[in-house]
Amino acid sequence: MYNAPKWMKALQYAVMIIVAAFMFFPIYWIFCNSLKTLTGISAFPPELFPSDPQWSNYTQVLSDPKNLTYLRNTLILVVFNTVGTLVSSSIVAYPLARMRFRGRNTVFTIIILTMMVPSATLVVPEYLMFRVFGMLDSFWPLILPSFFAQPYNVFLFRQFFVSIPDSIDEAAMLDGCNRWQTFWKVIVPLGKPIYITVGIMSASFWWNELFMPLIFINSDEYKPLTVGALTNFQLAGGGNQTAWNLQMAFSMLMILPPALLYICCSKYITEGIKTSGMKD
Repeated sequence: MYNAPKWMKALQYAVMIIVAAFMFFPIYWIFCNSLKTLTGISAFPPELFPSDPQWSNYTQVLSDPKNLTYLRNTLILVVFNTVGTLVSSSIVAYPLARMRFRGRNTVFTIIILTMMVPSATLVVPEYLMFRVFGMLDSFWPLILPSFFAQPYNVFLFRQFFVSIPDSIDEAAMLDGCNRWQTFWKVIVPLGKPIYITVGIMSASFWWNELFMPLIFINSDEYKPLTVGALTNFQLAGGGNQTAWNLQMAFSMLMILPPALLYICCSKYITEGIKTSGMKD
């Protein structure tokens, strides 16, 4: 086995530390600004850390009832979209991976090709469709599409299911299971890593999604956290002035749940992605 010289290892660690510092600095700067006063943010030269931290900024953000409404709306979007994604994508992927029928590879190829269609091109047709159905300014335009399998998630599920030996299905069939029972009682438990991986990806996406809510949501009753962060910190008196310190505190709180979720489930994400990349 090749052993790199000590100076090479030291250089590698130095490069990684520098890159990590560049990656972490924006988060650190958000945190610092969240503890400043509004005038302190615009001070020059800027302070790397406030001399008088304003922890009350976080109390003010958390005590605002509008922000609690935005949090509720975001949790609704995260939960329903994650459930819809996991159910629909895995059900579509199962026959493509575990069943033999004419045109199976053609169907899978078509699904993969749809990934080449930019999602932005679908916004106008979706908007017109939901307007006809009277579903604008509600959760429906943001939740319903997740119950129709997403191509990338179908690909991940399919690749993971392919890696499971066929003998497991055959053993389940011999024990009297039909296709649905085999999927639900055998494949789903074995697919825990990919379910966790896709679930975390979906939850993180909808926790941070801004574009679609801006298109379909107008009233505060349905706005998620991302839209609330843009509209709920305007200072009184007009002029489009923003309370940047409160917005930074709000942003810092929004960073925490996805970060904690990733830290707790990182091993499942690695396992799910690694197995999904295996060849048939």
